[in-house]
Amino acid sequence: MSNLDYGVIGNCQSAALISKSGSIDWLCFPKFDSPSVFAKILDNKKGGSFGFEVKENYQIHQSYFRDTNILSTRFSSPEGVFEVFDFMPRYKIGEGASEYYLPAELYRYIRYVSGSPKFEIVYEPAFDYAREVVKSTIEDGFILSESSSEEGISAYLYSDLSLDFILNKKEISLEKDSFLLFSYNQKLINIDIERVYLEYSRTKVYWLNWVNRSKKYDRYNKELTRSLLVLKLMSFQPSGAVLAAVTTSIPESIGDVRNWDYRFCWLRDASMLIETLISMGHEGAAKLYIGFIKRILKNKKDRFQIMYGINGERKLKEEELQHLEGFKGSSPVRIGNAAYNQKQNDSLGYLMDVIYQHYVYFPGTLAEIEDMWELVKTITSIAYSEWSKPDHGIWEFRDRKQNFVFSKVMCWVTLDRAVKIAEYLNMQSFAKSWRVEANIIREEVLEKGWKESIGCFSQAYENLDYDASVLLLESYGFIDATDERYISTVKAIKANLTKNGLMFRYKSKDDFGKPKSAFTICSFWLIRALFVIGEREEAEILFGEILKYSNHLGLYSEDLDFETKAQLGNFPQAYSHLALINTIKLFSSEKNQSSFIRP
Repeated sequence: MSNLDYGVIGNCQSAALISKSGSIDWLCFPKFDSPSVFAKILDNKKGGSFGFEVKENYQIHQSYFRDTNILSTRFSSPEGVFEVFDFMPRYKIGEGASEYYLPAELYRYIRYVSGSPKFEIVYEPAFDYAREVVKSTIEDGFILSESSSEEGISAYLYSDLSLDFILNKKEISLEKDSFLLFSYNQKLINIDIERVYLEYSRTKVYWLNWVNRSKKYDRYNKELTRSLLVLKLMSFQPSGAVLAAVTTSIPESIGDVRNWDYRFCWLRDASMLIETLISMGHEGAAKLYIGFIKRILKNKKDRFQIMYGINGERKLKEEELQHLEGFKGSSPVRIGNAAYNQKQNDSLGYLMDVIYQHYVYFPGTLAEIEDMWELVKTITSIAYSEWSKPDHGIWEFRDRKQNFVFSKVMCWVTLDRAVKIAEYLNMQSFAKSWRVEANIIREEVLEKGWKESIGCFSQAYENLDYDASVLLLESYGFIDATDERYISTVKAIKANLTKNGLMFRYKSKDDFGKPKSAFTICSFWLIRALFVIGEREEAEILFGEILKYSNHLGLYSEDLDFETKAQLGNFPQAYSHLALINTIKLFSSEKNQSSFIRP
């Protein structure tokens, strides 16, 4: 059974996690990276939650409304049945690309089904990661929740149920469709069940239309669609940034200290995610992301960080919240992330790969093409100056810099894609110069990264450690799948980093000891690698197994427990879902899309 039996809802402004029993245990308002208002997932007593309590004879079943990010939790017993549809409004309100309605509010549309169902409502907001004392009072038409601090944090709960019964946790007997609306702002319009149904319908139609514009394949479309919806949900509409995950401090293993805040935009994760969305027919997200990248550079000589806040913030100071016990007692709880000031040279390669696709798919006006060309030259100059230097690597080691093989390869990708862009623009002098440097990098990696003694590309020039990241050398075009060195690498990684059908990132000791859990995306990397070297039957078997390890709603976190297959790490994880999509694309044939017309 998964430790992360949660569904996620959101509107590309914020997101909430809802437990299998219908309790909102994580919500940050008004944005993804704002302080939490409900955080029971990080502290069962203090964190705060918003849910339903029913008698023990109720059966609870949870599912998504098909092809949407609307979550249904159905409560059934001999005395009655009701269903809760949770969603955050999102729909188009104008002709412009950015004209969407995405308020900081969460609707709980309670649909009466039969009988006389009864429940109590648990409404316990806990502002600012439960650092504030919150007082809730009944006002004219809503419950006002306010913090006792001078900052005056507040939120509003609207309902057609008795506000007294809600606030004092009295039993409610449901007789008709009803609603709960939790809002960061006071509403200036009347909220009734008709309005709620309208918001529900508009949001449902938005998601259905969005999915309809996605490519389809001959297999695994259910898993594909859910992963696409998760990835879209984690994009931040106002800026174009993309989150790595919507949570903080869900541990990589229970009781461990590898607890990080992932509510930020890593260039690596975001670029891979955008590349996946482009390939699935969603170019708009890529346009927004490229806009984000252009805005975070102040001038041509500016330098990239590995990660940013979702509004482009550069300083992401890390802080420990010692008053929270942590997920299942795993402390510390951290907000912010000190990795922002690390040097990770691989990030440049992902970014340039997306820019190359941007040119291929939608180059834009002459002014936009020229803007992008300046960006290409800036990134390439960074790669020139940094590729030969040690860095912290893809796994963000905090206690060392080394000459990581994968970082070198991604610097090669930076220059390789820059060459292709220069050729596309007929800038032949740039293309010729950059190709020379790319070849220098490639030759060095083949000389210093390949270790004959282990029959594998190693983690770093300086060691003989196995590292799952070298499985990606083929997928970025650095080496051919038929090259004996790559085939040997795949087999060596499989032999040395797999356990119970899952993958370690690496086994060597890092600054927090030896890893204890499987890193989900690495299993997908192995599946792809086996497939391209001809071990297709084994790849399909492994893929079938990992599909069993999602939670009850088809969602994946960052990590899996080797023994129990319980999900661990921040959730849901963009990395894991984009890898799932790319694996399905590898295994499947694209279906004919002529049966629908894109609006």
